[in-house]
Amino acid sequence: DDYLTKPFAIQELEARLRALIRRERRQVGSEVLKVADLVLDPVSMRATRAGTELQLSPIGLRLLTILMRESPRVVTRQEIEREIWGNGLPDSDTLRSHLYNLRKIIDKPFDRPLLHTVQSAGYRIADIAQPMS
Repeated sequence: DDYLTKPFAIQELEARLRALIRRERRQVGSEVLKVADLVLDPVSMRATRAGTELQLSPIGLRLLTILMRESPRVVTRQEIEREIWGNGLPDSDTLRSHLYNLRKIIDKPFDRPLLHTVQSAGYRIADIAQPMS
C-alpha cells in the first residue's frame, strides 16, 4: 500500500519498512507495553502510570503507542507525523502541541519524566535510570 519513487534515501526506505512491520504487529496481536511504571494496553486503549489511569485524547493515545512500541529508540518527528497523519502533514506546531499535552499527563504529576526530547533527533519514552541503546 506504499511506494517510493527513485531516487530515494535508504533512511526513508528503512522508516517505511519499520512502519509496515509495526502495522503488521498490531494486526497479529497487541501486547501490553510497559516502560518503568507507565503501562499501555493497546487493545483496551487504557494507559496507567503508577496505577493511576491516564485520560488521553485519541491522538495522545496514538502518540503514546508509537513511542512506547519503539522505546527506548528515538522516534523522529517525520516518523510520528507519517504514522499519525499519513501524507496529510499537520501544521508545524500541531505535533509539538500534542507532545506538550502528553507530557503534561504522563510526566508532570510524577517524580521522574519518561517522555524525552532528543535535540535535532526526535522523541523517546524511556526510564533514564535504564541504560539507553
